[in-house]
Amino acid sequence: MSLVTALAGGVGAARLLKGLVHVIPPERLVIIGNTGDDVEFYGLHISPDLDILMYTLAGIVDETKGWGVSGDTFNCLEMLGKLGFEIWFKLGDRDLAIHIARTKFLNEGITLSEVTCKLCQRLGVKAKLVPMTNDRVSTKIISGNLWLDFQEYFVKRKTEDTVTEVVFEGADKAQPAPMVVEALEEAEKVIICPSNPILSVSPMLSIPKINAALKKTDAYIVAVSPIVGGKALKGPADRIMASMGLEVSAYGVAEFYKDFLDHIIIDEVDKHQKKRIEAIGIKVTVADTIMKSLEDSIHLAKIVMNAQ
Repeated sequence: MSLVTALAGGVGAARLLKGLVHVIPPERLVIIGNTGDDVEFYGLHISPDLDILMYTLAGIVDETKGWGVSGDTFNCLEMLGKLGFEIWFKLGDRDLAIHIARTKFLNEGITLSEVTCKLCQRLGVKAKLVPMTNDRVSTKIISGNLWLDFQEYFVKRKTEDTVTEVVFEGADKAQPAPMVVEALEEAEKVIICPSNPILSVSPMLSIPKINAALKKTDAYIVAVSPIVGGKALKGPADRIMASMGLEVSAYGVAEFYKDFLDHIIIDEVDKHQKKRIEAIGIKVTVADTIMKSLEDSIHLAKIVMNAQ
């Protein structure tokens, strides 16, 4: 059975993958999730991107926010606030149950990839979701003289700091989780989801063996641009690309991935960039890439799978 392997961050990736599992059998899909955002709160190990993907594929995500569990309550967080704890990281009660379970398994000596597999099975997720590594890789945001943990920058400070550099602590020594390299090398198609190139995809690319596998694989590699009309659909990707001297455009995304990318899907509003991208040796498909419904997600997933 031929594999399709996806590199995925959070909300944008989840929307595409939600459509993809309606286009191909989910058992054919391996999703490599970013763990550079992982953080510890209240003694619990939290994997925000893995959870967004898992909740979405399990059909329990809060569709309005794109993260968290639908219909969740926040009684525990409210009580923690009354007890004097910081509560800027909004963890719902059902969400906390996942983090408690993950931390319990990890404390028993089970690896993050094994824990992720267990949680997915128990939530009915049929696609194979694997973390990029079982080692600790931490995305750090540098803003002038400030050195910020990712979630402090992203959630607490609401991405208001100007990003001058991004560092992936531990990536140089990190080993890919089991299955990751094989899933890239043996895939028929590799999909770079419409995730933030710097904050969501680069943590994976910063692990030497993952980067090497992407350059070595015979798979056809297709990306969906998260930049539409010069702006990010969600999150600070556009501002970060600009502050780091990258062109904020579909072309800028294609150039960022050019070392391994075969094909990019860009939005209709960016069709004027098609020839420019093709000039750097990357094929282009122009389509409606904005996913507001399941039907939109399925439509875009079909376009991605038909890219050749």
